[in-house]
Amino acid sequence: MAQATLSRKNQIVVPREAREALDVKAGDKLMVVVRGDVVIVLQKPKSHQKAISGLARGRYPSGYLRKERRSWD
Repeated sequence: MAQATLSRKNQIVVPREAREALDVKAGDKLMVVVRGDVVIVLQKPKSHQKAISGLARGRYPSGYLRKERRSWD
């Protein structure tokens, strides 16, 4: 775990340990997600489509999506 300090301009320096884990460098965009009193910093995906691809794979019972899609007609 690393520590960061908030500056007078409300800026923080992302600790080296976190930059290396996220594989980011100066100028890269980061996503900040707030969940109650927890803040999560993520590397902004280069392609949102690739980032969410397969997210729901295997989470629906067999045939569920096919049945749902038919109901749209």
